[in-house]
Amino acid sequence: MPPPDWWPMPWFGMMFGPLMMIVFLVVVLLIVIPLLRGTGMLPHGQQASTPAAKMARDFLDERFARGEIDKVEYEEKRRLLAQK
Repeated sequence: MPPPDWWPMPWFGMMFGPLMMIVFLVVVLLIVIPLLRGTGMLPHGQQASTPAAKMARDFLDERFARGEIDKVEYEEKRRLLAQK
């Protein structure tokens, strides 16, 4: 019978603290990074489309479809809207 103070895995006690710190940091980063991206503080790979930008593109598409603007003007304005 082993002595009463014997533990089968003494390394687990030493690894528990650093392991929990890593888990905590990963969880915090998974929460903080999306929040910062939502506020615009971090760059995105692709900008999110806002309702106003979608409305502007839809209005431009309608004007082009009705023939109010030509193809060159349409493409120029689409390019300008994509930059914003």
